[in-house]
Amino acid sequence: QVQLVESGGGLVQTGGSLRLSCAASGGSFSTYIMGWFRQGPGKEREFVAAIGSSGGTTRYADSVKGRFTISRDNARNTVYLQMNSLKPEDTAVYYCAADPRSPVLYNYWGQGTQVTVSS
Repeated sequence: QVQLVESGGGLVQTGGSLRLSCAASGGSFSTYIMGWFRQGPGKEREFVAAIGSSGGTTRYADSVKGRFTISRDNARNTVYLQMNSLKPEDTAVYYCAADPRSPVLYNYWGQGTQVTVSS
């Protein structure tokens, strides 16, 4: 069983930056595609970014392209989301996910970390 624990969320002003981390335990982290999703207040959960098992392939939602960067360290079983130029609309609970069955259906999910961007 894979366990995912997110950290790094918090309160930041518009234009600021945060780096989220997701530490994985159990399973075979280096073989999994990893993703980040978010759910804002009153909104459905949405895809943010994904990264291939070796880190060579990445994909982003249009809303975060050029501002967010997903990366991973397979030696540390950790995936990161660097978020720059944050906007109030980025306010959400951010979730880490592993091992997708489809582009948005992943087998394993973390508990989430809150990101709040003040205007």
